[in-house]
Amino acid sequence: MIRPQRVAIAAILAAGLAAYAGCFRGAFVLDDIPSIADNPSIRNLWDLGAVLTPLRGGGLTVDGRPVLNFSFAINYAISGAAPWSYHLVNVGIHLAAALTLFGLVRRAGATVAAARGGGGEPGRPELLGLGVALLWVVHPLNTGAVTYVVQRAESLMALFYLLTLYAFVRGAEPAGADPSGSGAGARRARLWLGASWLACLLGMATKEVMVSAPVAVLLLDRLCYGGSVAEAWRRRKGYHVALAATWVLLAALVLRAGSRGGTSAFGSGVSVWRYWATQPAAILGYLKLAVWPHPLVFDYGTGWVTRPMAVVVPLLAVTVLAAMAVIGLVRNRPWGYLAFCCFAVLAPTSVIPGNRQTMAEQRMYLALAAVIVLVVGAAGSRLGRRGVAVFLALSVGLGALTARRNEDYRSELTLYRDTVAKRPENAFAQCNLGTALFSLGRTREAAARYEEAVRLAPDYAAAQDNLGNALLRLGQVREAVDRFERALALRPDDAAAHNNLGSALFLLGRTAPAISEFEQVLRLTPADAEAHNNLANALAQDGRLGEAMAHYEAALRIDPRYAAAHNDLGNALAQSDRLTEAIAHYAAALRLNPGYAEAHFNLGNALVRLGRVPEGVEHYREALRLAPDYAAAEHNLGNALVRLGQVAEAITHYETALRLDPGAAGVHYSLANALLRLGRRDEAVAHYREALRLAPDFRPAREVLLRLNVTPP
Repeated sequence: MIRPQRVAIAAILAAGLAAYAGCFRGAFVLDDIPSIADNPSIRNLWDLGAVLTPLRGGGLTVDGRPVLNFSFAINYAISGAAPWSYHLVNVGIHLAAALTLFGLVRRAGATVAAARGGGGEPGRPELLGLGVALLWVVHPLNTGAVTYVVQRAESLMALFYLLTLYAFVRGAEPAGADPSGSGAGARRARLWLGASWLACLLGMATKEVMVSAPVAVLLLDRLCYGGSVAEAWRRRKGYHVALAATWVLLAALVLRAGSRGGTSAFGSGVSVWRYWATQPAAILGYLKLAVWPHPLVFDYGTGWVTRPMAVVVPLLAVTVLAAMAVIGLVRNRPWGYLAFCCFAVLAPTSVIPGNRQTMAEQRMYLALAAVIVLVVGAAGSRLGRRGVAVFLALSVGLGALTARRNEDYRSELTLYRDTVAKRPENAFAQCNLGTALFSLGRTREAAARYEEAVRLAPDYAAAQDNLGNALLRLGQVREAVDRFERALALRPDDAAAHNNLGSALFLLGRTAPAISEFEQVLRLTPADAEAHNNLANALAQDGRLGEAMAHYEAALRIDPRYAAAHNDLGNALAQSDRLTEAIAHYAAALRLNPGYAEAHFNLGNALVRLGRVPEGVEHYREALRLAPDYAAAEHNLGNALVRLGQVAEAITHYETALRLDPGAAGVHYSLANALLRLGRRDEAVAHYREALRLAPDFRPAREVLLRLNVTPP
């Protein structure tokens, strides 16, 4: 390899790494969670049956895309659910794509130049390739396809697309132009064309946008070597047929994925005409961002067009551009081929309706390369070697913008704050900002965002449900019930909303309807361990301990590591006086979650009931270390200390319990008993009286006062 090529490759790699150095701090966001963090099919790399059949429904990015899912399985084997290795691979894919683009432009550019009369200025193809790859590798419009991990679907597909074209050019170069021969050049040609076919096949199994690759190769063959489609077909008919055959795999995967959980395709519930009306403006938006990448928006939402002129003007503009592309393609001009590639890459997402986003920046990832080739080619012909300095300066500026954009991907909070600032009318972004705030415990701020999402889109079921969860955490249980019911009116088969409604009803003491909601969850999702546990709690509250224990056990069969189910089953067993079994489940809960204060408290209760009071005291103390405001633990620790004869210390714990919960009649009674044992009669009487004031039917306190010859209040 000659030195200029090495310098070019080093410059491309250095620029790309500098632009994306900050992305490794990025977290999983939005679709990363279900497609990666919560994706069971990637947990075992060697279970190829699961890895290569990732269809799970719900519109996940990995559905029907086995190569993409396999790549995530490799990452999971390296770093589990830690994002760093996923970002590392994404950046590696992007750099590999940039180098492939450099090689493709350099070689195809030289071939086209030679075919059109002598090749022009020496070294120009290398400069053209360097300028294109440099600008493309640092362009901020590509950030969504690189830093948003799950959009590896776009970048990996683009790499395979570029490899398909590059390997074809290598296989079709004059040194091996006749792959049917027997010389070394012919053998190399066959290897390159075979690599091109394999890259095309892998691309088809990565993302459906790969569909145009066989046509793009045929037209490139015509542009560089054939002169006409018929001649290109005659020369390499077997190869082009093999490329076209990869459509069979793509068709099978598309049929299997269907409408991607109802989120895309013609059966996704979106009017085709309504969706198509948005796409001319979206295409113009992509082209504008290619030239002026501001503002960049993570989520554009649906953006349905409502005014006729908002359709007509962009449609006319796109029609003119498409007509020019057709003219250039018919005349076999390089710019016509590039325009075709741009439109061909955007066509699948522009034609196939989707009900979540009418515009998404990552869709422009590969199409941007064609636009940059056009711009750099036109500018380079005028600037000559001075263009190198111009392109280097532009790449520095664009790289700085990309580095800044990566800062927005640090967390869901920063990403959705930025999105809401740029698209405040986007209900989906408002709702997801609320979820980011909710996960940080900033519940009131989250509720305000959910309320704004509901205001913008009253039929947004997820926002209604999330608002209910926020209200539930704020203690506004009745208002939460109303929101859950609204969510279910919009989406009756939403298992999560049924579960949330059941939990709220249970808190209100409406046990029978809560049981009904949890049963509905299990009809919809029979393997839901949380729903089994929630139903068991409601049944236990209703006195149906046998049924409750069956559901606790079902929850633990589904998820043996479910600490709360172990704890709750322990409570049911303790209530049935099966204390030894209860202790085993409390201990299991604490093995799974050593910081589980409630399990320590319950284990302490069971041990005390068995007469193992010192052990019980230790668990009460641990519960209080973990949860210092645990009033019940203070009370029961005081009771245990009294049994051990440590009455003075017990009094301090009773007093702490009353500071935490002044209205606890039982604690007043226990404190009074302890004070009486120490001879502090007047203080004891005061606490007996307070216990009766709080609970007039508290018979033990009344009886003690009568024995003390004190008239009860």
